[in-house]
Amino acid sequence: MAEKEYTLPRAEFDRPVKLLIVVAPFYRDIADHLIAGATAEIEASGGTWDLVEVPGALEVPTAIGIAERMSNFDGYVALGCVIRGETTHYETVCNDSSRGITLLGLQGLCIGNGILTVENRDQAVARADPEQMNKGAGAAAAALHLIALSRKWGGSRKGVGFVPAAEEYRIAGELKDNPKA
Repeated sequence: MAEKEYTLPRAEFDRPVKLLIVVAPFYRDIADHLIAGATAEIEASGGTWDLVEVPGALEVPTAIGIAERMSNFDGYVALGCVIRGETTHYETVCNDSSRGITLLGLQGLCIGNGILTVENRDQAVARADPEQMNKGAGAAAAALHLIALSRKWGGSRKGVGFVPAAEEYRIAGELKDNPKA
């Protein structure tokens, strides 16, 4: 008998959420399917999103860290695909990208990790399938659930550590006092 996976009900929000999708599009077709799954899940929850591309999976956590410091997204979706090759580079990329995302999450960022780490292309295609188990949608759902938890348990935190005062935050996608940058 095949096991049936359980999926949490979709996260619900009383005010809008905005996520940043950070994708490493090394395998463009796989990335496009992951992006489609993530954006559909975010929109189904009433959220909005921005998208940035980075050169590879190792740069995904860095981009998320930069966005967290310089913008005001509610959460992040990390997407990409790493397929095992002939060298140990696979282990480095898988381990270090995952570790970076985990460390950011432990600092309180709401991140869904949809970076596929697979043995071959067929496995990647199966996990990015828009009609089946699209891991981009799963990563977006994870980020949305973490945002819901953070809103449930927390409130706005003004002046803690190096966080700028609330009036210093920028709206995602808008640059403060520098429209040309």
